[in-house]
Amino acid sequence: MRLLHAGVDTSVIALWLGHEGVETTQMYVHADLTLKERALARTTPIGTAPGRYRPPDELLAFLEAL
Repeated sequence: MRLLHAGVDTSVIALWLGHEGVETTQMYVHADLTLKERALARTTPIGTAPGRYRPPDELLAFLEAL
């Protein structure tokens, strides 16, 4: 996980770990929420503040009432 966080390519990590294919290493990428959040932060539309979505109180109240 530290290699992934440092930006090391998954194919290099797969070779170092002795994985048969890069697909095995992809499991770690899919499991890492920090990498996903970083990727989403880079796709923030222009003119909007980066960060996690926070639903309005009205939406939460509606969902809780279901």
